Amino acid sequence: MNLIIFGAPGVGKGTQAKIISEKLNIAHISTGDILREAVKNKTELGSKAKAIMDSGELVPDEIVAGIVKDTLNGDKCSNGFILDGFPRTLPQSQLLKTIFDELDIKNIKLIKLDAEDQVMINRLSSRRVCSSCGKIISKDEVFEGVKCSVCGEVNSFIKRTDDDEEVIKKRLSVYHNTTSPVFDYYQDKVTIIEIDGTQHVDDVTKEILEKLGLN
Repeated sequence: MNLIIFGAPGVGKGTQAKIISEKLNIAHISTGDILREAVKNKTELGSKAKAIMDSGELVPDEIVAGIVKDTLNGDKCSNGFILDGFPRTLPQSQLLKTIFDELDIKNIKLIKLDAEDQVMINRLSSRRVCSSCGKIISKDEVFEGVKCSVCGEVNSFIKRTDDDEEVIKKRLSVYHNTTSPVFDYYQDKVTIIEIDGTQHVDDVTKEILEKLGLN
């Protein structure tokens, strides 16, 4: 099964992508992860990306798309994939279409997790992240002496700078201006599944599987 997961910052794309990939035994392709992997493995594109990142610049779309293509063409995607974090812009969408055409990847489904901006602002500004392992909890769960249930660290939960309310508003503005049009681009090109992303994690997963005809 070939999937793209899509939605605003904080709506739960990464969480659902991991769950769905495990349940369906398909590859979870997080562009951040595969970029770091390409750099670590010193692939041709990874080396180019590292040189650009070391200079403080953003990695060009063409290089990211090349790394995505290499990943999609690899054995890990033989059962399918769920693409998380790409495309984010119209040019990236067009690059991805070329990749799909070249690799003869068809029957693509786009999962869009919906949520109102204020819900996302409230959710992100109230979360706290373990500085050791990245586990996320609500600020209401934080108290003196609280221990992380994943890594065991004590008093390790912090508020990230990008979870500040003004920063979140800027991220949402970028999403609406540059990423949201991607959804319009795909309207007549792929099967679209819309899900209320504000539900409990388990309920979101259940609805995704139902609408994929798997539950």
